[in-house]
Amino acid sequence: MARKKREEEKGIEGGWINTFADLMNLLLCFFVLLFSMSTVDADKYEQLVTSMSERINIFDGGGNSVGQGPFVTVGTKQVVALSQYFNEFSTSGSSDDDNENSKQNSELGTQPIDESIEKKVEEKKAEEQKKKAEAIYKDVAEAARKSNIEDEITINTDKNNQYVQISLNGGILFDSGQAALKSSAKSLLNKVGDILKMYEKHMIKIEGHTDDVKITGGTYRSNRWLSTARATEVLEYLVDKKNLKPSSLEASGLGEYYPIASNKTAKGRAQNRRVELKIYTDNKKDSK
Repeated sequence: MARKKREEEKGIEGGWINTFADLMNLLLCFFVLLFSMSTVDADKYEQLVTSMSERINIFDGGGNSVGQGPFVTVGTKQVVALSQYFNEFSTSGSSDDDNENSKQNSELGTQPIDESIEKKVEEKKAEEQKKKAEAIYKDVAEAARKSNIEDEITINTDKNNQYVQISLNGGILFDSGQAALKSSAKSLLNKVGDILKMYEKHMIKIEGHTDDVKITGGTYRSNRWLSTARATEVLEYLVDKKNLKPSSLEASGLGEYYPIASNKTAKGRAQNRRVELKIYTDNKKDSK
């Protein structure tokens, strides 16, 4: 009877292996269920799989003591396969994203600038500027003709069509070496002021010029000082007598440094003594 009892005990020696294998499969299902309900963080999940692999791999070294049951072997292979799956998933996902970003950056970085379009925009802007200058020139010339002063002033535009210029002879406006307006010049300035009132929304620059004859003594120590005083005198007259807005006017003196004729002749020096009023084509709001 004793021998039969020992044989019965030997027959149930490996029964716990089935229970352990079922536990591993349940554990695996549990983690797969968690994964299906969560958002995958590739880095954190890789750490989790690595940790699980390290724990499960103890069976490889302890196979002699616990046996190589079919469920243990299958469970281990499933964990390894799961690890490979998520490694491939994270790698392929990041690779696709990187490739897409790289492609977009490459397209943006290598996209050529259409120089022809930029050139056309510049040409269109220049054409509009030219039309504005031509319109102002035409209106100023017509107003001068109606006021009978077309022979007393010179009207022109600059090569870039930025402004229309009215040039007044300095000999008509001032006595030699002086910055006080002649009485005879006020009638001319009144008519010029009426023209300028049409362009109060535009910037108007008043520039004084002289010949290159040096000043000795007198009120002004140099031609630049004299030219500045003359430009300022014209500005103040237009503000005080013609009610032009001071914010639209700007005065400066350029001395003898921008001649339009030779200073070697009396006629050329007379032409260089002048006051120029520049009406800019863009109004003040557009130029800001």
